[in-house]
Amino acid sequence: MSTNENAISIFALGGLNEVGKNMYAIEYKDEIIVIDCGNKFPDESLLGIDLIIPDMTYLVENKEKVKALIVTHGHEDHIGGIPFFLKKINVPVFATRFTLGLIELKLKEHRILRETELNQIDSNSSLTIGEINVTFFKVTHSIPDCLGIVFRTPEGNVVHTGDFKFDLTPAMDEHAEFHKIADIGMEGVLALLSESTNAERPGSTPSEQIVGENVEEVFMKAEGKVFLSTFASNVSRVQQVVDASRKTNRKLALLGRSMVNVVNVAMERGYLDVPDGMLIDKKEVHEFPPEKVAVLCTGSQGEPLAALSRLSTGNFRDVEIFAGDTVILAAGPIPGNERSVSKIVDNLFTLGAHVIYGTGSSSGMHVSGHGYQEDLKLMLTLLKPKYFIPIHGEHRMLHHHRLLAESVGVQKDHTFVMGNGEIVDIQYGEARSTRKIPAGNTYVDGIGLDDVEDIVLRDRKQLSEDGMLVIVLTMSKTEKKLVSDPDTISRGFVYMKDSDELIKDVNKLIEKTVSNMKEEDRSEWNVIKQQVRKAAGKHLFQQTKKKPMILPIIIEV
Repeated sequence: MSTNENAISIFALGGLNEVGKNMYAIEYKDEIIVIDCGNKFPDESLLGIDLIIPDMTYLVENKEKVKALIVTHGHEDHIGGIPFFLKKINVPVFATRFTLGLIELKLKEHRILRETELNQIDSNSSLTIGEINVTFFKVTHSIPDCLGIVFRTPEGNVVHTGDFKFDLTPAMDEHAEFHKIADIGMEGVLALLSESTNAERPGSTPSEQIVGENVEEVFMKAEGKVFLSTFASNVSRVQQVVDASRKTNRKLALLGRSMVNVVNVAMERGYLDVPDGMLIDKKEVHEFPPEKVAVLCTGSQGEPLAALSRLSTGNFRDVEIFAGDTVILAAGPIPGNERSVSKIVDNLFTLGAHVIYGTGSSSGMHVSGHGYQEDLKLMLTLLKPKYFIPIHGEHRMLHHHRLLAESVGVQKDHTFVMGNGEIVDIQYGEARSTRKIPAGNTYVDGIGLDDVEDIVLRDRKQLSEDGMLVIVLTMSKTEKKLVSDPDTISRGFVYMKDSDELIKDVNKLIEKTVSNMKEEDRSEWNVIKQQVRKAAGKHLFQQTKKKPMILPIIIEV
C-alpha cells in the first residue's frame, strides 16, 4: 500500500519500548495532532543531564502541519517536555483544568506562559481540527482529570486511552465513563492505542480505597511523627494523608518543591480539601509534640536531592527523623530505582525509624494507577478495535498486551508492536507499517533547549572515570619553539605530589615531541595539540592503564 494524503498515519516519538517521555501523534492530510509530550529522568551514566525528552525532528521539519498538542493527564512523563516542545513549535495546548495548572507551573519556570495559548477541556469537549473531530472520555488513573481521546477521521476512528485503570471505588470520585467507552466501541474503532505498563500482571488493579484505610490505621498506631513519601502528583494519596491527619489531630508539613507546588495547584482548583490551620511550615515541625505531626514529602523513588533522601541522612534543614518515628513509602519503585530506594530504606532503619515499604501493594500503602491484565482486556472488549497498537511500555509489556488483545478477539496480524519512530499508515481500512521517522532521545542540560551531543556525554564520562591533564606550552611567536618547560596540571587523574616522576617523564616526552616536529607543523596550533595528545595519551596509558582527558593549552610570547 502506498500512502497518500488520505491515509491516517499514527506514530510515536516516545513511549514505545520504554516507560517514560510519552509522545504520540496522528497525521491526516495537512494536520498533525500531537498527544502528550513527556520527559524521563536520566540514570547515573548520563552525567550532568537533567532530563531526557523525545526527538522532535519530524515535527519541527513539518511544523506548518502541527495544529495542536492535546494532553491526556498531568504526570511528568506526559507533560515534562512541553516547554521544550513549545519553544520549537508554538501551537495551542488542550488539557483539563488540573493538568493545565501543572503545565502553567512549567511554562512560568521557562518564562513562556504569556506566549502560549492554553485551552481548558473536559470529557464533554469537542474539537474540530481540519477534517479531524476530537472528543474525549474520562478514565481513572492516579492523578485527577485524566482523559482518553477519540479522533474521528473520514478513514475511521482512532482511540488513545491515556493512562488508565478500572476502579469501581476510586478516590475523589474519578470514575471512568464506561457507558461512553462502550458507545465508542459500538460506533466502531479502526485503531486503538492503549497503555501497556501492567500488561504482565494478572488480575485487576486493586482499588485506591484500600490504601486510604491502611494509611489511617498506621496514623492511628504511630507514636511519633509520621512521614509519608509519594509522588507529588498523586493527589488522591495526598487527600488520604490529609484525612488521616485530620482523624488523628495532626498538623501537616509539606517537604519538597514539587510537593508544595502540586498541593497549591490542587487546593486552588478545588481538587484537595485541607482543613484551615492544618498545614504548617517545615520550621514549625519541632514546635509540636511528635504524635501531633505528619510530614508529606517527595523522594519515594530514591532521588538523591529529594526530601526523603536528605531526611534519611540527616541533611534536611529544620526537620529530622528520630527513633520511633514512622516512615511510609507510598509508591512502588519504578524499574531501575530499586537500588536507590533500598539505600534510603537502610538509612531510615539506621535512624531507628519504623519503615513501611514494599513493591506494589505488598505494603498496603500503594496501588498502581495502571490497569492489570483484566483492566486491559476490558478496555479492548469495550472498544473492539480492528487494529491495535500497544503503547507506553517496554517491549515485553507491549508483547504481553498483544497476546491479551488476541485473547479477546483482535486478529493476530492486526496488532503492531513497534519501536519509537515506526509509523502505522491506515488507508481504505487497511493498515501497514513500512515507514520510519527520526526518533530517539534528546538530552537536556539545565533548562536550556540546546541538545547535548553524545560526544559531550562521552567527555563527561571520561572526566568522571580518569580525570584530566592540562598541559600548558609556552611557544615563541617568532621562532615557533618552546621557550620553557611544559607545565602539567592534574585534576582527578593522579595526585601530583605522589606522581612527580610520571609528570617529569610526560613533560620530557612532550618537549621531545614538539622539538621533533617539522617547522611548518609547529606553526599550526591544532597540529601541535594533536601530536601532544597522542604522545602523552599513549605514554600515560602504558604507565597507568588510564585514559585521562588531555587538554593542551598553547601560549604565544
